Amino acid sequence: MSNDTLITLGFSPCPNDTFIFEAMLHGRVDTEGLRFEPVIEDVEALNRRAFAGELLATKLSYHAYAHLTNRYVLLDAGSALGNQCGPLLIAKRSLSEAEVNQARIAIPGKMTTANFLLSMAFPNAINKYEVVFSGIEQAVLNGEADAGLIIDENRFT
Repeated sequence: MSNDTLITLGFSPCPNDTFIFEAMLHGRVDTEGLRFEPVIEDVEALNRRAFAGELLATKLSYHAYAHLTNRYVLLDAGSALGNQCGPLLIAKRSLSEAEVNQARIAIPGKMTTANFLLSMAFPNAINKYEVVFSGIEQAVLNGEADAGLIIDENRFT
């Protein structure tokens, strides 16, 4: 890749992402002449852009990445999934498994790792609908959703 290459770089507006890329995007570190065009959107929008081949480099859900290994390479830094740092299923009250299976659940996107893990934990929970990650808690609080699946972006903001 030549030093005059413009790299489209997708990441989310959550504080950990913006912190990671701030120095690189604003000339505070030597990028050896590489230029970056930031594309700042929620993770599911970035997943969709990756499937469409619109971004050279991007934040990507592990679940989406599993379908895109022919287009993207996973870097060895920057991951937000780990012990005590994964998705959380939230509700106004404790729900039984049967209630989760019947619940209307706000999810951050169909191709998110969070939804993949929820589907593994609750395979019969099929009444899910997509909400931008930053709106999931409000959907639960105002009764639009019985439960919500929050991801690291919610937990850090």
